[in-house]
Amino acid sequence: MRFIVSTSTLLKHLQTVNGASSSSTVLPILENFLFEIKEGNLTISATDLQTSMTTSLPVESKEGGKVAVPARILLDTLKTLPDQPISFNIDDNSFSIEISAGDGKYKLSGENGDDFPKIPVVENASSVNLPASVLTEAITKTIFAVSNDELRPAMTGVFCQLSDQHITFVATDAHKLVRYRRMDSKADKTTSFILPKKALTLLKAALPNGDINVSVDYNATSAFFKFENIHLVCRLIDERYPDYEAVIPANNPNKLVIDRALFLNTLRRVVIFANKTTHQVRLKINGSELNISSEDLDFANEAHERLSCQYEGEDLEIGFNARFLIEMLSNLSGEEVTLELSTPNRAGLLIPQTNDENEDVLMLVMPVMLNNYN
Repeated sequence: MRFIVSTSTLLKHLQTVNGASSSSTVLPILENFLFEIKEGNLTISATDLQTSMTTSLPVESKEGGKVAVPARILLDTLKTLPDQPISFNIDDNSFSIEISAGDGKYKLSGENGDDFPKIPVVENASSVNLPASVLTEAITKTIFAVSNDELRPAMTGVFCQLSDQHITFVATDAHKLVRYRRMDSKADKTTSFILPKKALTLLKAALPNGDINVSVDYNATSAFFKFENIHLVCRLIDERYPDYEAVIPANNPNKLVIDRALFLNTLRRVVIFANKTTHQVRLKINGSELNISSEDLDFANEAHERLSCQYEGEDLEIGFNARFLIEMLSNLSGEEVTLELSTPNRAGLLIPQTNDENEDVLMLVMPVMLNNYN
């Protein structure tokens, strides 16, 4: 089996799917890319058995075949080569691979492509089409709130609810929660599933900027994303998602409206002086004034800043983990945000002051107990 391809084109495609491969000691073949040639088209696959990614590109080749190629050594080689034609010669019996590029020749051992795990195919699936921009926005707005706690597997992914009115994406780690809803995207039937974080991270990196349609097929066990020449398949998280609606407080009489960038930058400064374990900041609101303060008793560090805001409600003092607020404010858009509060021990809601008519974003953050210094 022999084929010729440009180094930069091949590298770009390999980098797209590389995140799906695995450095598994149990199944060493997962450390390889599967190269498969049919009718002048090279299909490259990578998988860790949970998430699989495939891309294809035209190459110069007169024959077909397949081989598993070591991922790390091939990527490292291509990164150092200039853009030029590169030829691959694969021995069909020993699977040894000889690469010729300019004046260089490189040899490495491949493996039998038939031993590479089969990439799942769509069976008994329902489907929905989403613009790439909607999917990118949904992943960006939710993925930071996904939990890393393996003991609560349901929360290690993004919960997707499809209905004939809208599509909702939810992520939570029990300290913060994001609900991102699109009114301009609908499905024919109501269903829900949990997409794993790794697959969404890969998908976000691969999604194009243009308004390309992404075909999403899903069945009881897997979700399949297809756009341009890229296919991504992931196994769904087979768990029951917590009832997130029950956590969102309905009655929040205290409403604070503030400039998002100003609030964000103030928190970034004040948290420097906070306790390095709790990252706790205190928000003290009275009238149209918001006082943000932090202290670290171990080092006698403290910071105080005063901001102007619009506020309706009773004077209030509440503590938050500043890192959660910073993450949320960084992932919201718009000039102003509303912080809705009820009492110092109930969750606060962060909502953009001006929402796009097609999107509805709500972020929830749990408070922390305050030590009563003043």
